[in-house]
Amino acid sequence: MNQSGELYAGLHHVSLLVSDIEQSARFYIDDLGMQVASGRPEMPFRGLWLQLGAQQIHLLELAGSSVENGAESPSRDAHCALAVTDINVLKEKLSLLAIPYQISKSGRKALFCRDPDGNGLEFVEV
Repeated sequence: MNQSGELYAGLHHVSLLVSDIEQSARFYIDDLGMQVASGRPEMPFRGLWLQLGAQQIHLLELAGSSVENGAESPSRDAHCALAVTDINVLKEKLSLLAIPYQISKSGRKALFCRDPDGNGLEFVEV
């Protein structure tokens, strides 16, 4: 938790599924003028992280639809990511409520879950 006792610190990023990372890079970087963010961990699929002030857009090159890719994990689905100040507090809360979640396999302090309608949510400790 931060000094004011708040768990949530804001929107961290939004992930979008793309079919061609080069085409998407031309659009977001060349056409729109966005900058590439550093720090993307090694992942088993191609992607690109873009920096927009304090927030990011994560482009994920995955075949198939969002539902097909995200069936196993919200990490490979279109999702929004919320910044939190203490991932352990959120883990305890989700566990107490019996809400299933998955720890990020990237090594970051992050977890994924779904809302009641199946929308993917990621929570990242900042």
